[in-house]
Amino acid sequence: MQTLYDSETYSVTHMLANAQADGKPEVGSIKTAQYPGGVPMLPRHGFEIVDKRSGKEVYLDGSWAELFQQHIMAWQLKTPSQEEVEHTLEQYAELAQNPVRIH
Repeated sequence: MQTLYDSETYSVTHMLANAQADGKPEVGSIKTAQYPGGVPMLPRHGFEIVDKRSGKEVYLDGSWAELFQQHIMAWQLKTPSQEEVEHTLEQYAELAQNPVRIH
């Protein structure tokens, strides 16, 4: 999990859903014995966008995450203004239905 953006209105976190801390299965586990090179799995990642004004969040995965990743790559090539970033996040935040909860 990595925070990519944090402002007064939005927070964006990149989530690696099936990543281990070091990328390897636990030593001595059944998975290690069965899959010495690591358990084969599809890479999964997503982005959590929190709209701090409304107290809601949206989790983007699949094709939505790929589309958002394209925005991030474009931002790396041409550094956007904070207003441009916030405008893009506002469009995604319209999808937010889940209230933010503290765990």
